[in-house]
Amino acid sequence: MIKSDFSFNLTSKNMDNTIKFPFYIRLSFMLVSLIGVTYILYMGNSILIPILMAFLFAVLLLPIVNFLNSKLRFPNVLSSSIAVLLFVSFITGIFVFLSYEISDIADDFEAIRKNIDFFIVDMQKYIKANLHISMWEQRKYMEEVTQDSVQKSKETIGTALISVTDTILDMILIPIYTFLILIYRTHFILFLAKLFKKEYHANLQEILTQIKGSVKSYISGLIFEMIAVSVLTSIGLYFIGVKYSLLLGIITGILNLVPYLGILVAGVLTILASLTGTPDLSLILGVIIVNVVVQIIDNNILVPLIINTKVQINAFVSIVGIIVGGQLGGIAGMFLAIPLLAILKIVFDRIESAEPWGYLMGDNIPKTFVWRFKKKPQINPKPTEVPY
Repeated sequence: MIKSDFSFNLTSKNMDNTIKFPFYIRLSFMLVSLIGVTYILYMGNSILIPILMAFLFAVLLLPIVNFLNSKLRFPNVLSSSIAVLLFVSFITGIFVFLSYEISDIADDFEAIRKNIDFFIVDMQKYIKANLHISMWEQRKYMEEVTQDSVQKSKETIGTALISVTDTILDMILIPIYTFLILIYRTHFILFLAKLFKKEYHANLQEILTQIKGSVKSYISGLIFEMIAVSVLTSIGLYFIGVKYSLLLGIITGILNLVPYLGILVAGVLTILASLTGTPDLSLILGVIIVNVVVQIIDNNILVPLIINTKVQINAFVSIVGIIVGGQLGGIAGMFLAIPLLAILKIVFDRIESAEPWGYLMGDNIPKTFVWRFKKKPQINPKPTEVPY
C-alpha cells in the first residue's frame, strides 16, 4: 500500500525531519482537491470527456492490439490502426442499419400521427366524462402549452445546433484520441513510473492492472447487457405484433446504456412506433409490459451478474456519481461516471490515508457495527501532603 500522509521533508546536512499535518488539515486538503477537480471537469468538459471516452475504448481495444502484436507480429502503429478501424466500422454499421430502418418508419409517420390524434380525442372524452372539464377548456390549455413549447423550442435551437456540432466533433476526435492512446500507452506508463520511487512500482503496477481489468470488464459487461436487452425486447415486441420489433429492440438496448433516463425515452419511442396500425390500447399495454419485464430481468439478473460483480460501487455513490456526471458532461458524463468511480475506488484502496474513502464507495456493507473505544489509563493523583 502506498503511504500518503500529505507530508513534506525538510532535509539538510545535519537534519532530516518530516512535518506531518494533523487530520483536519489532510481532510481539508482532500475536500479542496475534490472541489478543484470538479471545477476543472466542469470548465473543461468539452475537452476532457472525449479524452476519457477514448481511454475507455482504448482499454477495450487493447486485447486486439496485443493479439496483433504478439501473434501476428504486426507493428504497434499498424495494430492500433486495425483495432480502431474495426471499432469505427462496427459503430458505423450499427448507425447505417438504424438509418435504413428509421427511413422505413418515416413511411408510417402519417398513420402514427392519425393514431395519436385518435388517442388524444379519446383521452379528452374520458377527461370530460370523469373530471368534468369541457373540451373547450382542454383545447385552451393545450394551446397555451403548445405556445410555451414553441417559444422554448425557439430559445433552445441555438443550443441544440451547438450540441450537434460538438457531438460531430467528438465523433471525429474520439477515434483519433483512441489511436494515440494505444500508440503511446507505454509512454504514459513510463511517465507514471517516473512519478513514484522504485519501491512503489509494484503497488503502481497492481493499481494499473486492476484499473485495466475493471474498465475492460465493465465495458464488455455493458456491451453484453446491451445485446441481451436488445434481443429480449425484440423477441417480446415480435410476439405481441409490433411492426418494427428488431429496430425498436436495438434502440432500447442502446438507450439502456444511459442510466435511468435512457429506458424512459426508449419506452416512449417504442409506444409511438407501435401506432403504425389501427389504434389498439392492448398493443400499447403489451409494449409497456414487455419493457417492464425486460427491465426486471435486467435490473435483477443481468446487472448484478455482469455489472455489479465487475464494479464494486454501492448504489448510493453510483446514483450521486451519475447525477454529478450528468450535470458536468450530459449523457457522456453519466456514461463515464461509473468507470471513473471504479478507478477512484481502486486508487483509494491502495493509498493509506484515502482508504476510508474507498470503503465508503464500496458495497461491502457490514451487518452490525459496535463502537469500540480505547480506554484511557487512569492516573491516580498523588496524595496531597498536609503539613501539621
